[in-house]
This record gives sequence, structure tokens and C-alpha cells, in this order.
Amino acid sequence: MPRAALFDVDGTLVDSNYLHVTAWWEALRQSGHDVPAAVIHHAIGLGSTDLLDHVLGEHRDRDRDDTISKAHKTLYATHFETLNPLPGAGDLLRALDNRGWRIGLVTSADDRELAAMREAIDADDVIRDTASSADVARGKPAPDPLAHGMELVGADAAGTVFVGDSVWDMRAASRARVTAVALLSGGIPRAHLERAGAREVYEDPSDLLAHLDGSAFGRAS
Repeated sequence: MPRAALFDVDGTLVDSNYLHVTAWWEALRQSGHDVPAAVIHHAIGLGSTDLLDHVLGEHRDRDRDDTISKAHKTLYATHFETLNPLPGAGDLLRALDNRGWRIGLVTSADDRELAAMREAIDADDVIRDTASSADVARGKPAPDPLAHGMELVGADAAGTVFVGDSVWDMRAASRARVTAVALLSGGIPRAHLERAGAREVYEDPSDLLAHLDGSAFGRAS
């Protein structure tokens, strides 16, 4: 059975989380919602509907949800040309590919956002497939996106390691019964990630790459 290295993208491979926070903060403000940036930050990684549920409550008036989501997409898109990969992102993916891992992305980003981030990462030569929340009934923290990612690359849970930066990523990995590896590059505290199911925690992609032999990827080789 093939081994799968599945990755979240925002905050894991691309330094985009705080850009999303700013875009969501302004989109919410334009619709009359005063939501602290810290609250939004901890919701990054959820799909749009789940994020709005998290920051505004599930029993809110949903009439302006579409307007808020569209405003976020428009505001975030102004940063596409300046998106930067996190240190070592492309090198980490290539190193894992060289070791025989099948690389897949599991993300809540839409097609335009994903295209901009893949351009920033510059490792399309080793990325096999992408699973997004649009492909499944439930996004992270449900296990559905990870299950779809494993299906795309032909791997099972026992042979899969998932790398993410959010509590939602770690909860999804735990529910999918895959090995969960967390990065601190998205700004979420180590303790929060560990409580959500992270087996290992590294600073960023370059730190994971530097410790690859002793990581879940090295032990499974």
C-alpha cells in the first residue's frame, strides 16, 4: 500500500493565515460585525460556513453570509501576487517525494486561492492530488477531506501522515485515524495542537525537514 504525505496549505505551506484574518476581519466589519482578530485567527482552517458559525454563532441571521464570504475572497485575492511559501515548504515536499511518499493537499481553499498558493510553493512536480472541502459533504474538522485525500493517492490510514497548523487539522486527522503532525507556523499554540491530537509539533516546514529522519515520516520509511 502506498504511503501518503497529506498537507494542509494555509499556514502550513504558505504564510497566509494572518492575511486571511485581516480579510475576514474587514469583510465582517463591512457587514456590521465587530469580531476580534484573535477570535477569527482561531477559526482559520474552517470552511466559510463553519468559520462564520464559529465567530458569529450558529443561530445568527444568515442573510448576509454570502456577502461576507464574497468580500473575504475579494479582499484576500489582493494578496495573491505577494503570497510567500513558508521556509522549506517546497524542499520538504520534494524530500518526501524522493523517499517514496505520495504528496497530496487537503485544503478549505477555493480553486483560485489554491492556484495562487501552489504557484507560491512551486512544487507542482511532486504534488499528486488535491482534496478540498468542496469535494465532500463536511469539511475539517470532520475526517471527510482526509478520507478523500487518501482515496485520491491510493493510501490507507495506517500509511498516512497529515501535516497541518490548526486545531481543526489535528481533530480531522485524529478522526480519520491518521498520524497527525502539527506546525507552529500558523500561529496556534503548541498546547492547543497537542490537545487536539498532534503526535509531533515542529516550528515550520524547514524544521520538520531538518528532523525528517526522527519524525513520523522517518520512522515509517
